[in-house]
Amino acid sequence: MVSKKVRIINPTGLHLRPAGIFCNTAVKFDSKITFQYGNTNANAKSVLSVLGACIKKGDEIELICDGADEEEALAAMVKAIEDGLGE
Repeated sequence: MVSKKVRIINPTGLHLRPAGIFCNTAVKFDSKITFQYGNTNANAKSVLSVLGACIKKGDEIELICDGADEEEALAAMVKAIEDGLGE
């Protein structure tokens, strides 16, 4: 299991379009990918879970990847967030 805290930088947070990109990145990997935000644990592969977390610009989440390709999954998720999730 690997994890990393990252800050959401895109101006509108994780609304539908960036949440879709976030989830599409996650589903490319076999590893279980979740994230923590406050008291919320959410499945990064589920758009509804991501939207339900109500993450806004400047919020910090902790990505958690567990599985055979966990290192690659974590790197890809962090890169997607740092690149602004398409915005």
